[in-house]
Amino acid sequence: MEAAMDLMRRISPKESETALSALMSLIPHHSADLLSQVDLPLQVCMDNVLMKEFILCEYNRDADSYRSPWSNVYFPPLEDGTLPSDQLRKLEIEANEVFSVYCEQYYEGGVSSVYVWDDDSQGFVACFLIKKDGSSTADGKRGYLQEGSWDAIHVIEVGLEEEGRAHYCLTSTVMLSLTTENKSSGTFNLSGSIRRQMTLDLPIAEGHLCNMGKMIEEMEGKLRNSLDQVYFGKTREMVCTLRPPPEGVQLRLP
Repeated sequence: MEAAMDLMRRISPKESETALSALMSLIPHHSADLLSQVDLPLQVCMDNVLMKEFILCEYNRDADSYRSPWSNVYFPPLEDGTLPSDQLRKLEIEANEVFSVYCEQYYEGGVSSVYVWDDDSQGFVACFLIKKDGSSTADGKRGYLQEGSWDAIHVIEVGLEEEGRAHYCLTSTVMLSLTTENKSSGTFNLSGSIRRQMTLDLPIAEGHLCNMGKMIEEMEGKLRNSLDQVYFGKTREMVCTLRPPPEGVQLRLP
């Protein structure tokens, strides 16, 4: 299992689904662990009740159906699908409204979804998802980008409230994939993923949603900086070492 996870960390997000399927066939007794620990590129579905897009993941799946955070309905229809409690559903509705604004302001579009459910430790868990498609056929096209996607998964475990405070454990994963093409440089592909964790004890005077939002905002800033240094910075260093640009020309990556 350790070797399988180590391999998945080195697989391009574009090939992760194929690699996961192959690993599950090789070690079927670890299939449940692999499905729960390996993050795959996010998929989008349409809520036919409210005609709004939502994101598919393991956290809103029951059998072969997925629950929409907008209408609280499963697609395809599922009669006895798991639903959040009334209190958590109220928090889920508010979180989706706030996070859709966050997605628009920070990503200039894209699809967002938030799912909330009860935890065995009498707390609750919230999952915040963002998918931004920057491909040439999407609204987010930029420059020479032919294919591109940004998938962000933020899972927050919220513990029991004690003396006006709560314990938050945030696990964030970002998967980046992009392909550019122009006559001067040809085809260039860059993809990878990064995962980080943050734990905090915060007062709940302003509410759980406010605390979770601040943690996600801070974490996304750190992840963007890490991606810029690890992927773009190292790629720029390698390109400039192998093929130094002419004097006075500054190399920029998309």
